[in-house]
Amino acid sequence: MSITDRPTGTVAHPEATGLALVPYGQGRIRGLDADELGAHGMAMDRLVALGLPVVPGLTVPAGSARALGEPGTAQAAVELVEQLSGRRVGDAARPLLLRLSASAPGEVAGLPPDLACLGATPDNAGDLCTVIGRADGLHEVWAATVRMIAEYALDIPAAVLDDALLDAPEPRARVEALLSLVARHAGRPFPDDPAEQLALAARAVLARWDSPRARRSRKAQKLPADLGIALHVQALRVGPSDRSGYGTAVSRHPETGRFSAEGSFFRGVRRSAPPPHTGEPLKKLTAGTTLLEHSLLTLERHLHAPVCVDFEVRDGEISLLAASVQSRPPLRASVCLAADLAQDGALEKEDAVRRISPAQVQELLHPQLKLTGDEDLLVRGLPASPGAATGVVALSSERALELAAKDTHAVLVMHETTPADVPGMLAAAAVLTGSGGIASHAAVVARGAGTPAVCGAEGLRVDRTAGTVRIGDRVLHEGDSVSLDGRTGAVYAGTLSISVAGPPPELSTLLEWADDVRRLGVRVNADTAAEVNTAVALGAEGVGLCRTEHQFLGERLPLIRSVILAADPAARDEALVALEHAQHEDFKALLAAVGDRPVTVRLLDAPLHEFLPAPGEAGDEAAEQRAASLREANPMLGLRGVRLALLHERLYPAQAEALFSAWADVAATGVRPQLEVMIPLVSLPEELQAAAGFVRDAAATVAARTGVEVPYRLGTMIETPRAALLAAELAEHAEFFSFGTNDLTQLTYGFSRDDVERQVLASYQERGFLTASPFARLDPHGVGALIALAVERARSVRPDIKLGVCGEHGGDPESIAFCDDLGLDYVSCSAHRVPVARMAAAHSVLRGRGSERNGTAT
Repeated sequence: MSITDRPTGTVAHPEATGLALVPYGQGRIRGLDADELGAHGMAMDRLVALGLPVVPGLTVPAGSARALGEPGTAQAAVELVEQLSGRRVGDAARPLLLRLSASAPGEVAGLPPDLACLGATPDNAGDLCTVIGRADGLHEVWAATVRMIAEYALDIPAAVLDDALLDAPEPRARVEALLSLVARHAGRPFPDDPAEQLALAARAVLARWDSPRARRSRKAQKLPADLGIALHVQALRVGPSDRSGYGTAVSRHPETGRFSAEGSFFRGVRRSAPPPHTGEPLKKLTAGTTLLEHSLLTLERHLHAPVCVDFEVRDGEISLLAASVQSRPPLRASVCLAADLAQDGALEKEDAVRRISPAQVQELLHPQLKLTGDEDLLVRGLPASPGAATGVVALSSERALELAAKDTHAVLVMHETTPADVPGMLAAAAVLTGSGGIASHAAVVARGAGTPAVCGAEGLRVDRTAGTVRIGDRVLHEGDSVSLDGRTGAVYAGTLSISVAGPPPELSTLLEWADDVRRLGVRVNADTAAEVNTAVALGAEGVGLCRTEHQFLGERLPLIRSVILAADPAARDEALVALEHAQHEDFKALLAAVGDRPVTVRLLDAPLHEFLPAPGEAGDEAAEQRAASLREANPMLGLRGVRLALLHERLYPAQAEALFSAWADVAATGVRPQLEVMIPLVSLPEELQAAAGFVRDAAATVAARTGVEVPYRLGTMIETPRAALLAAELAEHAEFFSFGTNDLTQLTYGFSRDDVERQVLASYQERGFLTASPFARLDPHGVGALIALAVERARSVRPDIKLGVCGEHGGDPESIAFCDDLGLDYVSCSAHRVPVARMAAAHSVLRGRGSERNGTAT
C-alpha cells in the first residue's frame, strides 16, 4: 500500500470535523460522557473545570475516532492544538510536537501505547535537539513512534522491522534505519507534514486496537469485542532540558500519609517507560512545587481520595497530562486524608469514620511482614494474635527468657503452653504452637500481651531433648531464625523484613469521632495494671473481664497449686491466706489503674489441667497422688469455676475479701472504681445463689473490719447453654450478665476450643459447612440465638440488667455488630483490639443509618 493511499472521502466535511474535535474542558458541555470521551477525556474535562493547568489538547470521541485518520480532520486537529498552545509545529524558536494517545471508558489493560514526537523530521531534528540539549531522549521516542506507524499503518511486517533494527543500537541510528525502510517499502519518504503523520498515527493506533492480540485481551477482561476508544491529541511543547521535562506525583507521603507532593521528575521528551534510576526528586523542579501541590490538593478535595498526576514542565511552567485516584494508596494516606477532609469541612465526620474499616485499624496497630513472593513458607496455622515478628527458635519458656535477657528476639515454639510458660511468652517476640485454637491458652495470653501468635500449626513436632522442631519434612534447630505473621497464620524460614507499626495521630482523631457515633461500650479483658494502662491509652472505657486465675501465672503458680493440692483443711487455710495477701496487692494495683471506670472481676475459674503440676513435678509422693486424683479426662467441663468454689468454700470468700479490702484502700485515695463481681460457669440458679452468699458475706466482713461498705454489682458469666436458657431465674440473683462466648460456643457446638479448629474446622470451611471459625466470629444462628433468648428472658425479670460480651468475639467486627443489634451494653476484648472494637461499634451504627436512608430495615 502506498503511503498516500487513503480511504474514500479523504476530506472531512467542516461540520463533521468540528464535531470530531473536542478541546479539553468542552466534552461535558457538549453532552458527551465517558463512552465517547474515554477516561482520559473525562479526567481532562474535570481538570479544566477545576481551573487547573492542563497540557493543551483535544479529544476525538470514540464514535468519530476513525475520522482522525483522514487528512482533513488531522489537519484541523493540528491547527486546533496549535491555536490552544500558542505555538506552531516547525517553529524553531518555540518548538511544538504532538502526542497521540487512546483511552477507553474505564480502566482497560492492553491499550495502544502513546505515539509522540509527531511533527519531528530529519530537517528539524537538529534544531529540536539543540533546544532540548540532549538527543537520545528525542530519538528514542521518535523511533518508537515511527516503528508502530510502520507496522500498523503501513503494513510493514514486524519481522522486517526487527531485522532493520538489529544493526542500529543507538536511538539516532534506529530512526534513520526505520525512515530508510519506510521509504523503500512505501515508495516515498515518511511524511514531514505533521497532519499526515497524525493521520497515520491514528490509523496505527486503531489498527493496533483491532488486532487479534488486543481482541483476545479484551475477551480475557470480559469486555465487548467492539469496545470503542477515544483518541487524544496533545501539545508536546519542547524546551531546554534544564527547564523542561515530565514526571509523576502522588498527593501523600508513602510513609507518614501526610499531604505532600511525592514523585520523580525526568528531563527531556516524555517516554512511555523512563529509564530506571534516572528520575530526580521533585524539589529540583525549576518551576517549584507550589502549583503542583495546589493541583494535588484541589484534586483530593474534589475526588475525596489520594491522587496521582502526570505532569510536564515546559519553560518553567507546570501543566497536567493526566490525573486519577491513586489505585492502591498506603493505608496511612487514607487515614490522614479522611481526617483532613473532615477537618476542612469537605467531608462529614461520620463519612470520614465510614472510610476506615475496623480491619484497617487493626492493620495499622500491628507490624506486618514485607513479603516479596520469594519467602520459604514453613507452615500455616491459625491466626491467633495479630502482628508480625522475627526471631530465633526457643523451645522452652526458660530459653525465651534467657534470649530476652540478651536482647535477642525469640519465637517461643511449643506443642502447647500452660500457665507456667507465661513469663517466657511475655518475653518472646512471638509464639508458635502445634495445638490449640484461637481461644486456647496460648492465643488468649498472646492477644492480651499484644504478642503475635500462630496456633494449631499442623505437623509441628517439638523434641526438646534433641533441640529440634519438625514441620512436615523440615527440621529446624533451636536457634534457627523464623518469621511469623499472626494475622494470616503463616510461618516462614529465615529473617524477613517487617514494617514498623505506628498509626498516624489522625487515627486517634477518627477513633474519637467513632466514639461520638457508637452506642456500644468498649471495655478490655485485662488482668494486671499494666494491661489496663495499655488499654486505657487505646480508648478502653473500663475492664469487662479480669480473670483472677491469670494473676497466678509464672512465679505465682505455686500459690493456687497450694490451695488445690492442700493435704488438709489447715494447710488449705494457710494457702488461702497467702493467696488472699497476693490478690490484695494485685487488686489494689488493678483498681488504681482502672480509676473511676467500671471493672468486672471474675472470681477464680481455673481449669485444673492448666494449674496442676505435670507428672513428677508435684514435689513429694503424697502431692503426686493428690494431683493424679484431680486429673480429669475433660478438664474444660470438670472441676472449675463455681464448682471448685463450692467444694472449697473458703476460696471465693478469700478472693472477695481481698478484692473489697483493696477497693477500700484505693477509695481512700479518692478513686472509686465501679466494681462488678462475677461468678463463672454457672448452670444452676442454686450455684449462683450459694456463690452470691459467699460474696455478700465477704463484703460484710470487710465492712465490719474497715468501716467501708463497698458498692458493687454482683453478676454471672453466661457460658453454658443451660445458663442462657435459665436467664430469667439467674437474673433474680444477678445484676449483670457477661456472655463468655468462648465457652458458650464450645458447649453449644460440642467443639473443643483447643482441638477442633485445626482438625475439624479447617475442613468444614473448605467444604462450605462454615464460612468462619465460630470461635473467631459469633455464630448468629445457634450461639447468637441463645444469647438473644437470654437477653429477652433476663430483661423480662430485671429490665435494667447490664449485659455485655467478654469472649473472643468482643473484638470481631461482625460479632460486635450482632451484639449492637441485640442492644447489649458493651463488648470487652483484648487491649490491642480495643481500637478495632471502637471503630466496629461505630460502623454498626452507621450501617443502620445507611439502611434507614435507603428505606430498608436495619
